[in-house]
Amino acid sequence: MTEMMLADTTFAHDFNYVALRYFNVAGADPSGRCGQSTPEATHLIKVACEAATGKRERLAVFGRDYDTTDGTCIRDYIHVADLAKAHRLALNYLRRGGKSDVFNCGYSHGFSVLEVIESVKRVTGVDFPVDNAERRAGDPPALIAESSKLRRTLGWQPELYDLDTIVGHAFAWERALNQVKAAS
Repeated sequence: MTEMMLADTTFAHDFNYVALRYFNVAGADPSGRCGQSTPEATHLIKVACEAATGKRERLAVFGRDYDTTDGTCIRDYIHVADLAKAHRLALNYLRRGGKSDVFNCGYSHGFSVLEVIESVKRVTGVDFPVDNAERRAGDPPALIAESSKLRRTLGWQPELYDLDTIVGHAFAWERALNQVKAAS
């Protein structure tokens, strides 16, 4: 709906825009300045890192019967720093007179729920309990960004696309949050 409203505005006025479609933003600032602090988070990497720090007792896998290689959903995770870079490039594109456009922001490949859990356990060195749960209504087997237009048009080149790197930054942020809570 927002993209339709932007297109209408462009038609009616001298206005150009770039809409960035996010795919599963994860990680944290590599320097540790900021990260996801959402209470009651539902994003897998955040929740798994909370389980690794002991904030959650366990993690649930919602469905193990999808038509994927290991039966769990596959998602395209993008590091928040690479997404910030896409924002800078989009702004520069518009400043140079770029036309209105929409870009998918992801790495064009995904990881399964079980691959993410294995990464979190490997990176953190913590083996937390994982339960099986029923599928969530509406979850498709795979959601992967087609980001070639972002790369081609804006010159976007991701730098932090390694899953263990994304998890490592998210876990470092989660530990920092726990230290702040413990100090207060």
